[in-house]
Amino acid sequence: MAAPMAARSVRWAVRAAAAGPILLRPAPSSCLPRPALCSGSRSALGSILGVPSEKPSGALGRHPPPVASNREEQERLLRGRPDQPRNPRVLRIAIIGAPNAGKSTLCNQLLGRKVFPVSKKVHTTRCKARGVVTHEDTQLIILDTPGLTNRFKVKRHKLDEAMLTDPWDSMKHADLVLVLVDVSDHWTRNSLSKEVLKCLSEFPQVPSVLVLNKVDLLKKKFLLLELVNELTEGTVNGKKLEVRAAFEQNSSSSAGSPLQITQASPSENRAPKQARGGSGMENHSDVKASESSVVTGEPQGPTQNGPKDVKDRKGWPCFQEIFMLAALHGEEVDTLKRYLLMQAKPGPWEFHSGVLTSQSPQEVCNNIIREKILEYLPLEVPYGVTQVTEMWEEGQSGELLIVQSLLVPRKSHMMMLIGRGGKVISRIAQEAGQDLMNAFLCDVRLKLKVEVKS
Repeated sequence: MAAPMAARSVRWAVRAAAAGPILLRPAPSSCLPRPALCSGSRSALGSILGVPSEKPSGALGRHPPPVASNREEQERLLRGRPDQPRNPRVLRIAIIGAPNAGKSTLCNQLLGRKVFPVSKKVHTTRCKARGVVTHEDTQLIILDTPGLTNRFKVKRHKLDEAMLTDPWDSMKHADLVLVLVDVSDHWTRNSLSKEVLKCLSEFPQVPSVLVLNKVDLLKKKFLLLELVNELTEGTVNGKKLEVRAAFEQNSSSSAGSPLQITQASPSENRAPKQARGGSGMENHSDVKASESSVVTGEPQGPTQNGPKDVKDRKGWPCFQEIFMLAALHGEEVDTLKRYLLMQAKPGPWEFHSGVLTSQSPQEVCNNIIREKILEYLPLEVPYGVTQVTEMWEEGQSGELLIVQSLLVPRKSHMMMLIGRGGKVISRIAQEAGQDLMNAFLCDVRLKLKVEVKS
């Protein structure tokens, strides 16, 4: 079943969701990068360029370990010496992007267990946290960071000052950075935010990968070609891309004149790196394509730094790969995971193989409860809630007993949080308790109390 799904997903990227078959004209062989084989389907870039790849193997590794429900046990695992394999490999990955792009959702999918909070509201992630993926002799250290923001928004949402510095600190320790873009947001998808561009230009030596998320929500998949061109400035992996597509208009299509994607300036390219692994998506659209072609230019000479001036810039010409996925449903996440495993370099592990996250059990609990509060309270109300854990004990049958007080600034907020007949707070406790059971792999009895701050 995995192979057909991968094949369909690759066609999604290649065809840009054209309804009918298209004619793909690959560039001359001298212009194409040498194929790099990986145990996964092709990346979006590889799909567009027509680079062959091996069929994906089965699921990646064993089930992820649970988070230790006991603080002392978690600290013992974090402080203890990692159980190093004979030839360890490691990769530190920073995931950056605008708020609500799906960074924490992608982290949870890569880890295989939910340990980071996810919400439709912005600024759900308040501080950087590390997730750990251990597969055979390779360890991926994923740095989940708050969405890149500015000082005004930090003050508006009553956020910690660390929200401004954590993403930048993560870049200092990263071997690779994933830049996540929500393609379903038509207000922001055509350009990278100024904060993201500043971060990339400040650390041009860190290899960067563009990840287009929420592709399943994009009805007109041919727009992916435009987005790829705009977000990469027509240059990927040190090569110029030229995409031409002619679309036939039908009654329900908004596609007009043929799409012409221009080439990027040679001076903006960095040294090419070999493309591996990758992704794509499925084929759906109301547009019929009659012709499409992609051409790559000659590799550009190496430069020490990426473009510094980001004032008038919308994209980044130094991405070495492109991935298209739907993190919420896990579509093509394994393909990205395989690529990341292939990028790991020889080096000692930083964590024991039994560690899933650097967070304490209490931090995991607080984050998951806050996620539910963000979901069920309107507007700015949830950002003023303070959480206080009053009890954290193991019951006689091994179950975890948790009592937490939720302190709110106003009585009206308390009434909203409790809900009519206690329905809202009961639903929050039920859903958070289920998520905690999945994280700790034990029975959890969670009791929440709501009080007005004195």
